[in-house]
Amino acid sequence: MKNIKIATVFYVILGMVIGGLMGFYLLKKTNEPASVNEAEHIEHKEEAASTIKEVALNEAQYTASDIVLGGFSMKNLSDVVNANGYTKLPPQNQADISVHLSGVVKTINVIEGQFVKKGQLLATLESPEYAKLQEAYLTSKSNLEFLALEYDRQKILSDENVNSKKVFQRTKSDFEIEKARFRSLQKQLSILNLGHDKNAASAMPVIASISGYITEVNVKIGSNAEVGKPLFNIVDNSKLHVDLLVYEKDLGKVKAGQNIRFTLTNQDNKEITGKVFNVSKSFENDTKSVAVHADITNNNQVLIPGMYVNALIDVGTREVKALPAEAVVKADGKEFIFILEEEHEDREHEEADHDDAKGHSHNYEKAFHFQRIEIKTSTAQLGYVQVMLLQQINSDAKIVLRGAYYIQSHLLKSEGGGGHQH
Repeated sequence: MKNIKIATVFYVILGMVIGGLMGFYLLKKTNEPASVNEAEHIEHKEEAASTIKEVALNEAQYTASDIVLGGFSMKNLSDVVNANGYTKLPPQNQADISVHLSGVVKTINVIEGQFVKKGQLLATLESPEYAKLQEAYLTSKSNLEFLALEYDRQKILSDENVNSKKVFQRTKSDFEIEKARFRSLQKQLSILNLGHDKNAASAMPVIASISGYITEVNVKIGSNAEVGKPLFNIVDNSKLHVDLLVYEKDLGKVKAGQNIRFTLTNQDNKEITGKVFNVSKSFENDTKSVAVHADITNNNQVLIPGMYVNALIDVGTREVKALPAEAVVKADGKEFIFILEEEHEDREHEEADHDDAKGHSHNYEKAFHFQRIEIKTSTAQLGYVQVMLLQQINSDAKIVLRGAYYIQSHLLKSEGGGGHQH
């Protein structure tokens, strides 16, 4: 009987232990999903809070930051050939001004950097040779007039058999020789820009052969101008183009008529456009690159020959949404842009509502609120980067194209001091 009671008590205690363990296990399983869901919710909430944030700038801060607003640009950032090159001027638009007859510089009428027109007087030279040449021209002209009359008289006499044919032939020969000499002297005076009048001059004008800018003045008053040595250099930059060096592997993709976009290596990132007009048929020097020549179509920059450029040759047609690279900021391993929200007018004092109730006037200060939007970037070329939005924004949203890092710095300050945050 005693053994039965002990066994009963043992089974009761065992049952209570097993029941307690089962209850504890079920309670733990019931609570675990709720804990996980709550953690995920908190994590998503924190992630959203770190992505979507707002920054407010007052009018003075906005003005001082030099912020530029705009929208997306459609850029061909994928199907392109990268190339480097330089601006170049055709030889037809460059001129060395020299003389055909030496002389001493009497006057200089231009300075370096000055624009001159074709035919404009650049300088004058002096030499006794100029006067001698004009004297010979005037003498030949007078002789030619006499021989012309004698030729006509001898021709009539010869036709009437008054004089022999031999006399007429000699007169005709003298007339033809003098005519050739006169034309030669006339041509020399024309080349030297010397006059054909009766007053022989010892001064010769030096004339601009093309319109353009004076780049070099190689003489001074009293110096001797030698034949074949340039006195002045003139360039006409209106026909400036770019020469791009394309390597052999990309040569098959490039052809005349394709559009190019380039920026100046040592200037700002302003984009200049052009169009390929010719592809060379030989390699440049010892390199495995070929020169691709392109006209410039929107030359609003001050360009001079020899400027280095970074260029893209558009060999495809697919365009993507792009923003300037400086419009994108990075934080916490992510990429963001800022967009301008509706302009606000912040009350200057906390008691503004109280003043309204009493009918008192109060001051308002214009504020600019910017929202930070997370994005993903892709191809980056010529200062622009392809952008993919991770949330929808209005098609007419004003995006911060310049000044994004300034706004980001204010965001970091406001986070440290309890700024706006959604």
